[in-house]
Amino acid sequence: MRSNPMRERWAAGETAVGAWLTIPNAFSAEVVARCDFDYVCVDTQHGFNDHDETWKMLQAINLGSATPLVRVLQNDAGLIGKSLDAGARGIVVPMVNTRAQAEAAVEACRYAPDGSRSYGPARVLRQEGPDYYAHANTDVAVIPMIETAQAIENLDDILSVPGVDAAYVGPSDLSLTLGLPPGNNDGKEVFDEALATIAAGCARHGVVAGCHTSAELCQRRIRQGFGMVTATSDLVSLTRALDDELRRARGEDPVVRSGSLY
Repeated sequence: MRSNPMRERWAAGETAVGAWLTIPNAFSAEVVARCDFDYVCVDTQHGFNDHDETWKMLQAINLGSATPLVRVLQNDAGLIGKSLDAGARGIVVPMVNTRAQAEAAVEACRYAPDGSRSYGPARVLRQEGPDYYAHANTDVAVIPMIETAQAIENLDDILSVPGVDAAYVGPSDLSLTLGLPPGNNDGKEVFDEALATIAAGCARHGVVAGCHTSAELCQRRIRQGFGMVTATSDLVSLTRALDDELRRARGEDPVVRSGSLY
């Protein structure tokens, strides 16, 4: 098996810092993966990546050292299995609101006797080597997303499911269910309390707390107890870089940013 920087960070009690891919392009995925992030996640939920592009992007990510993840479109065993067979070493599962949904995610990610993942690792076997099967059930990270008020109500039930490795906050959807506008709503009491509740719950159950955030807010999230923080995306980084270059060319002052996710 290749090294797994994300799990190595977790094992050392450190925070894994990652990037998100929404643009369906293998070359841009390679560029991001060579930037020394601990993990890089291909987004097939809100990104424009279908399976044909996803496996090519996973190939490109492997040219760097980052742990390759996929956020699947939905909590579906078929989608999860295809992503794992294509080379993902962790699955981010959106809208996990109940224990049963968390159990289904784990079931789809694990080979028997720990789950029901079908064996057919056509590409990942060649990526990770002949010992893939022996390590897959402990290597693949199962990462349900906590992004609704209902999920917070059921937090202990979700986090106590055996095989859940991390819980990943989707701040925009979480904010909407809390009656707030989408995005990071730091300073709003109900949002801050929700993050604190999630971080404390994860610590209580020995699960890594993760959060979709921004470079400006990463250190704050780490202080709040999050061990997995997504600092940027390909789209955000490209937009910011082009905007900064244009302003510099026009002799204008750069924008002072406060942590936009988009």
